[in-house]
Amino acid sequence: MSSSITNDLIPEGKLLVHIAENGHSFELDSNETTLVEVVMQSIELLSGIHFNDQLLLCAELKLEPQRPLSAYKLPSSDREVFIFNKSRLQTNSPPPPPHEEVDIVEVSEPRPPVSSSDPHPLDDALDPALKALPSYERQFRYHYHRGHTIYTRTLAKFDHCQRLLREQKVQERALDVASGNLDQYYRMIQQNCLEFMKRYKQQHRYHADLLANFDKDMQKLRSTKLHPTLQTATRKHLSDFVKEDNLRKSVENCNSSHRQFENKVLQLNQMFGEVKRKVEELFTSRASLPIKNLESAIKDHQRYLNEQKSIMQSLSKDVNTVKKLVDDCLSSQLSSSLRPHDAVSALGPMYDVHDKNHLPRMLAFERAISKLLDFCKDKKNEMNIFVHMYMQKTTYVTYYIKDVKLQFPVFKEAMVRQEDIFMDLKLVRGIGPAYRACLAEIIRRKASMKLYMGMAGQLAERLATKREVEVRRREEFLKAHGLYIPKDVLASMGLYDTPNQCDVNIAPFDTALLDIDIPDLDHYAPEYLAGLLSKPASSRGSSSLLNESSQSADTEEIGVDTLGKDDFNDLLEGSELVEIAGTSKMEVENAKLKAELASAIALICSWGPEFEYESLDDSKVDTLLKNAAEKTAEALHLKDEYEKHLQQMLKEKQMQCVSYEKRIQELEQRLSDQYSQGQKLSITNIVTEFGLRGSKDDNCKPGISGCEVNVPRIATSEPMDEVSCISNSVDAKLGQSGRQTSKGREGVDENMMESSEILNPHLDSSMQEPQQEDLQVGAKDGKDRMVGQSGMSLANSSTAESMPEPLNALPCGTAAEQGLDSKVGGDLVLELQSALAEKLNQLSETETKLKDALDENSILRREMETSCKLLDESQMNCAHLENCLHEARKEAQSHRCAADRRASEYNALRASAVKMRSLFERLRNCVYVPGGMTGFADSLHALAQSLANSINDGEDDGSVEFHKCIRVFAEKVGFLSRHREELHEKYTNVEAVNEQLRKELEEKNELVKTLFTKHQHEKQANKEKISFSRLQVHEIAAFVLNSSGHYEAITRNCSNYYLSAESVALFTDHLPSQPNYIVGQIVHIERQTVKPLLPSSSRPDCGRADPPDQLTSNIGTERLNPGCEYFVVTIAMLPDTAIHSPPPS
Repeated sequence: MSSSITNDLIPEGKLLVHIAENGHSFELDSNETTLVEVVMQSIELLSGIHFNDQLLLCAELKLEPQRPLSAYKLPSSDREVFIFNKSRLQTNSPPPPPHEEVDIVEVSEPRPPVSSSDPHPLDDALDPALKALPSYERQFRYHYHRGHTIYTRTLAKFDHCQRLLREQKVQERALDVASGNLDQYYRMIQQNCLEFMKRYKQQHRYHADLLANFDKDMQKLRSTKLHPTLQTATRKHLSDFVKEDNLRKSVENCNSSHRQFENKVLQLNQMFGEVKRKVEELFTSRASLPIKNLESAIKDHQRYLNEQKSIMQSLSKDVNTVKKLVDDCLSSQLSSSLRPHDAVSALGPMYDVHDKNHLPRMLAFERAISKLLDFCKDKKNEMNIFVHMYMQKTTYVTYYIKDVKLQFPVFKEAMVRQEDIFMDLKLVRGIGPAYRACLAEIIRRKASMKLYMGMAGQLAERLATKREVEVRRREEFLKAHGLYIPKDVLASMGLYDTPNQCDVNIAPFDTALLDIDIPDLDHYAPEYLAGLLSKPASSRGSSSLLNESSQSADTEEIGVDTLGKDDFNDLLEGSELVEIAGTSKMEVENAKLKAELASAIALICSWGPEFEYESLDDSKVDTLLKNAAEKTAEALHLKDEYEKHLQQMLKEKQMQCVSYEKRIQELEQRLSDQYSQGQKLSITNIVTEFGLRGSKDDNCKPGISGCEVNVPRIATSEPMDEVSCISNSVDAKLGQSGRQTSKGREGVDENMMESSEILNPHLDSSMQEPQQEDLQVGAKDGKDRMVGQSGMSLANSSTAESMPEPLNALPCGTAAEQGLDSKVGGDLVLELQSALAEKLNQLSETETKLKDALDENSILRREMETSCKLLDESQMNCAHLENCLHEARKEAQSHRCAADRRASEYNALRASAVKMRSLFERLRNCVYVPGGMTGFADSLHALAQSLANSINDGEDDGSVEFHKCIRVFAEKVGFLSRHREELHEKYTNVEAVNEQLRKELEEKNELVKTLFTKHQHEKQANKEKISFSRLQVHEIAAFVLNSSGHYEAITRNCSNYYLSAESVALFTDHLPSQPNYIVGQIVHIERQTVKPLLPSSSRPDCGRADPPDQLTSNIGTERLNPGCEYFVVTIAMLPDTAIHSPPPS
């Protein structure tokens, strides 16, 4: 075992134990099976703390004596055991001694060297330089030994400083453990108190509500009539279930008990608040630990030791240097090359450095470490006292917490008693919900019975169907195999049996239920009977109650199983939307919904009236309100941001719509220009070509018969008809392609074409003709088509309509001319076909561009509609913002009025303050007026008179009060001034009388001193007077040397007083011979009796003689008779007493 720990590492098998009151540490040899009791006994031997006074803590755990160390995971290198002295924890225990004991072994400094005591061979040298070398060697060795002594003392003091720091750290950790233990205990009590207060607040709110709404509850019961079937002569309403007179008395009793219990809980809350305050004060007091800055100071002083080490190295080096010089001189004494003067001249500065620098610095460092040690001792003393006071406070707070803890069972029992007292009021509150729940249960049972009976019929139908299937299967089996097996054998096998009919019979039940339905429920038991919506103040929690109803139904013990909801769900399983015999799907679903509604109503009524108070406490309500406020602020902020976003988007869409409108107008203009140019070019080309050909064909004559050639006949008189016909064909093409496109795109709006027609009002009317006419014309002239390689049709052209006649009907000439004309006509047809193909390509391109324009237009229209919607929303938001702005203006107006009012009040206050400042300035001038007290009183009186004359009716109360104060002040100052003059006169007289009394007192003091000195002298003389009567302790006695060589006291009446051998030795050991007399003060008197002498044969040996016999022989009482009394006196020396010895003979 060791009493202190110097390192942080704890070897295995060692238990580290700390004493909290002084910080001492011990390492005990132990293992896991060692009992805590053995450790406590070892600590009692080491530290002196009694076994029963030891309190062992390890990481907030209390160690029990009968348990082994393994129960606390000990011994361990990271776990410490702290021991607290219970006797020191008491309030009346004395504080520790104020002086910390530090045992420092004083090391005596070496004596200065003397040459005579330590001769050297060079002391007799003739050369003075060589003669000085031994002196330097002695001095250097003396410096080294003296420095080593100083360093040893400094190191010991520094080690003590470090030990004191370690002990204070141990005490600090002990405080941490004690504080952690207290904090754990306090947190447990705090948790108990919070849980109790939570339950109490719920009960208190519920009971207060019962008391406050008792009349309303009774009124509800009185206003609710029973169902006519339930009414009797004595029961008409729900209030008839209880006796109101007895309830009134119960309400008074509950009210009184409620107030008393509330006062008691308030006292308990105050006690806990006092506990909390004491604990916080105790933990706050730890901030003033005296260990602060001590460790840094010790680290700073570490450099002094390092400096001393370096100085010791320098001294050792210098000693080796001078020793080497002396050795060289001894070995080379006759050498001519050795120059001792140089060596001696070099040693002189070294000696000066030792004597003036090194040793003084080491002494200064030692003094600094000594001051540090004193500082550490002071801090250690402060720490001991702080630990003592802190642990006493901790014990006191622990006892206080324990008292509060003992209150909780009493209050919990009181809460149970409160529940019993309020049972009658809870019965009144629960009648309404129970009655409504019963009616709802009737409705649920009716619906459940209907579904149950229906499902029974459905089950019978299913079984009948399965029976028919089984019967058919048996008949088919007999038909298939009955041809081969005789019927009697089949009958013996039992194969002719058939399954019986299944009769599902249910005995009647629930026949006594009331004949009510959902509409009758609110009539006979209104919704306010449920009690959940009875108070307006509880509306803030109703939404959360409804939202959490599904979860609370699982967690709250409210008897949901009695409602049979789970059984009802199992009953409805598989019957949803399935027709039951005699009912429809709608009736089944209505019955199911009715049953669920009734079950929900019964569940709500079964929640109980306490549910509303148990759901939300004050902290949750505050949290919900805070969260709602934060979410509201966030929503308003998001609304403002979204409004800005919509405004920005609206501007962008407006700009985009303007650009779209411009683009549409440009496209319409381009399309119109292209269409106009295409019409002009087609008309010009066709008129030119057909005009030339027609002028030549007029002179042709038919020359070949039996041959028909379809040559177009051009009528130049109607060119616009041809153009219209061509445009009709173009329209037909556009119409067909438009229909195909519309079929291929399912998501395109049908009104898009209408919008394109509206947006293009200047298109030719021939492009808008119906397609049915084009189809009829195409069918009429389909046999007269002229089809080329391109496959294009001219059925709708005027050329095809102008060729009904064959070639022989034309006025032609010869056959050659006819052949030429046919060749020319074929060329013309090819040219027309190529021109028509080109025009059709142009029309296709135009059609594509038109489709693109229409698509773009539809996209723009949709975007414009979206922008319009956004614009509408923005306008609505703007209107809302205008309303908000209007409200803000109103609020700003009210704030402005309040600000104006406060400004006027401020101006009035400022004017009053200025006035008061002027009054105080005048008062200050009066205070500092020269002339002393009289001048001050006069000026103050003048000020009061001036203020009294200047008072008017418009003065405020403050000024009037100030004037009154000044007036009263002036009166009192004047009175004090007059009284001061009187007191001054009295003081002058008293001073004169006091001076006379003082002189008399001095004379009396001198007389008393003289008498006291005389008395002291007499007393000293009496005290120093030699007593010659009966001797007593503390008296002075004189002893003379008698004839037998022993000292006997000089007395008058009493004899036989002898001086003890110890006193004789005390007075004579330092003298060469015995004195003639001895005078001393008596310190002890021992009474003895002379024993009779024994015969020589029976006497003991001399070596074994009794101590009284030896004493008798030593003081010389041989001449006394046996049985005679004598006294052995022990004396002490008197100061300034000379002992005379006889002169030498």
